[in-house]
Amino acid sequence: MPLMTLRRSIPLILFATLSLLLAGRALAGGPEIQHWTTDNGLDVYYVQTDTLPLVDLSLMFDAGSARDGELPGLAALTSNLLGEGADGLNAGEIARLFEDQGARFSSSSGRDYASVELRSLSDRDTLDAALDALVRVVSKPDFDADVLDRQRRRMLVSLENSARNPGAVAGREFWKAAYGDHPYASNPGGTEDSLEAIGRDDVVDFHQRFYVRENATLAVVGDLDRGQAERLAEMLAGALPSGEKPEAIPEPSLPESAQTIRIPFQTSQTHIIMGHPAYARGDEAHFPLHVGNHVLGGSGLVSRLAIEMREERGLSYGVSSSFLPMRARGPFRLSTRVRTDRTEEALEVLRSELQSIRDHGPGDEELDDALRNITGSFPLNLDSNSKIAGYVASIGFHGMPLDYLDTFIEQVEAVDRESIVRHFQEQVDPERMITIILGPENNDDD
Repeated sequence: MPLMTLRRSIPLILFATLSLLLAGRALAGGPEIQHWTTDNGLDVYYVQTDTLPLVDLSLMFDAGSARDGELPGLAALTSNLLGEGADGLNAGEIARLFEDQGARFSSSSGRDYASVELRSLSDRDTLDAALDALVRVVSKPDFDADVLDRQRRRMLVSLENSARNPGAVAGREFWKAAYGDHPYASNPGGTEDSLEAIGRDDVVDFHQRFYVRENATLAVVGDLDRGQAERLAEMLAGALPSGEKPEAIPEPSLPESAQTIRIPFQTSQTHIIMGHPAYARGDEAHFPLHVGNHVLGGSGLVSRLAIEMREERGLSYGVSSSFLPMRARGPFRLSTRVRTDRTEEALEVLRSELQSIRDHGPGDEELDDALRNITGSFPLNLDSNSKIAGYVASIGFHGMPLDYLDTFIEQVEAVDRESIVRHFQEQVDPERMITIILGPENNDDD
């Protein structure tokens, strides 16, 4: 659903001041994250900021598409219906509850989690009213059958549109091939058959099972002291239903061997995705691979892949590499779009550059530049309340160290060539790479 925007706007100059202050604070060290568990079992992660009278809340549930089971799209449909009707109120009435307090509410979901976010002014009466609306939305959704059908139709239209998008099709096929029978393999947006099969009882059961306090992580960032944050957390914990934490998502295995999948598709360029499952969030490999990937293809036009593919050969305007650590092993991917008649040349470059960084790591100048770029830009990741809240929620959800932000720069600066090579060789295996090639058929490449 669209964001419900702040009606009581704060002058832009104050936001600029906040950005500068928070960026300066990040240079001196990350924000202090405090953690506790409420008496009835809600995990809370809290950071106090006092630059502006705002509070950002992020409530994350282990309720992403990995929990869909036999009904792909169930998690997304459930998340999309939050705010569309709750406790006898329709979507317009819910929107007005937030707007009357100048608050902003949103919900979203992915493979690992579903999240509900709230931004409010921090004075007690306003915040309490916004919290009351949030509680009604999360704990007492109506899941009206007519509204569900309307949301189902929207998702079906989105699915139909994505089927015409070559990048989206290639991405879905990569996840399916790379993850096989693992829960990450299915499309979070569902399929036509699965969306048609989902009934109201399925949505109600999913919500009752996964939207419980024992399965939630709460991040609180803003102009509240510890006592106020504890009161807020107790209010939310008391309102959320009780349940059980689900079993952990299993770790995916790597493909047994390399596989190339060619998908005919009428498009002006050929889309290529290469990769396989790599590491999970919190793994010690993260910082060496983050730095190494920055050199390989994560730094835009100055990366090795961009220089070789774009500047040296004119093969592509867009090429990148990335690691996406998740609760279980997330993927490593190389992706690009090229002229169809130069597909094989592009594949050769991708494989060659990957093999080079895996065998030899970056050069001295490349490593110095990567360390400087990553540490220099890091404060910008913490220049707003909402950005900090996003980091804090992720840290809590993935069980990462509370000093992750405080030690980020130190961890990056400790990376050397040997650690990059070692972790690339442990986590990336060219002999098990899944390669998706989607585009016009070209017999010249055979």
